[in-house]
Amino acid sequence: MTDIHKRSLLKAMGAGALLAGLPMTGLAQSLAGSGKQAKAATSAVPLYIDGLSFLPDDLADIRASKLAAYLCDISAIEEVVQEDGTVNYKRTYKACMKSIREAAVRVAANPDVLLQGLSGSDIALARDTNRTALFFQIQGADCVEERLSQVDEFYREGLRVLQLTHHYGNSFAGGALDNDERGGLNLPLSPKGFALVDKLNDSGILIDLSHSSEQTALDTLNASRMPVVQSHGAVRAIVNHARCSPDSVIRAIADSGGVFGVFMMSFWLTKDPVPTTAHYLAQLKHVANIGGIDAVAIANDYPLRGQENLLKLNNDNAEGVKEYLDWWHSLRAKKVLGFDHEPEHVVIPELNHIERMSRIHDALKGAGFGASDADKIIGGNWQRVLNQVLV
Repeated sequence: MTDIHKRSLLKAMGAGALLAGLPMTGLAQSLAGSGKQAKAATSAVPLYIDGLSFLPDDLADIRASKLAAYLCDISAIEEVVQEDGTVNYKRTYKACMKSIREAAVRVAANPDVLLQGLSGSDIALARDTNRTALFFQIQGADCVEERLSQVDEFYREGLRVLQLTHHYGNSFAGGALDNDERGGLNLPLSPKGFALVDKLNDSGILIDLSHSSEQTALDTLNASRMPVVQSHGAVRAIVNHARCSPDSVIRAIADSGGVFGVFMMSFWLTKDPVPTTAHYLAQLKHVANIGGIDAVAIANDYPLRGQENLLKLNNDNAEGVKEYLDWWHSLRAKKVLGFDHEPEHVVIPELNHIERMSRIHDALKGAGFGASDADKIIGGNWQRVLNQVLV
């Protein structure tokens, strides 16, 4: 273990006690007293880990989801109207510093349900104490506005996963939906971006390629000394769309030791008019075929219960997709790859549900995946990567 990682571990242990509102000894005694009972209660529960969701208003959703852990987007956004009239969402330093502190306070106020994940070992700790570990994530490096030392500030507040960009590029990275006069979508990692990758590696923060351009993703994977993930995305070989990843990126993520989380946004999972769990399984199988079973993971990108407007509409996709059409058509006008196809749905109805993880687990076992492979997909692969990077 490097000196940097040793220091990170000590900081994580101390911060965990502080957030729980207990001294280290009190925390240890509390966990020891309940550990044996909690282990007995959770030993038969599958290890479910989600690649991206949010901190719900109703913490009953945490228990109902049966998640041992998940990457929790705590971003706060500001809308920015771009020169061409389309809207981007910037995660600014001020907004995200406020939101991460507020999230940490809420987690600390509910220690019977939540544990702020600071190291990969917190997944096992959360399971043993019948809690869910939240690993704070920000969707876009715009929050590092002025200097790389701001990464250290976010780390001290509990940030453990940073996405390089969101849809569109920034001073660090090219975005999946960037365009230029030639219709290009493949902007590289900038010199500042290379420096950021190095800083994140040194800091023990997991790099997330979701929403990045192909060249930015490949540049990052070539530069990183640690596993890199795409927390939430889909396969371009199935849906030829800029937001979906080509096989070159999936393969390189796997080669880094990272994982590729397939999400729930159905218009990027299939062009068929009626989305089903079979379409979701096809995405998982493709990632396994390209990157191997150790690269396959689950993601959400909706609240734990599911896409809220669709739930209100009883999963009526024909009605629910209307909220996306203005944005979709604005990108079509820019001739961004894949937006020429009119979306017909937003969710897979049977997976737009608080119990999606157990439903996916059952579907995997019914689709020819062995028990060991299914366990890797629904949580084991995420646990491996988080254990390796977050020490």
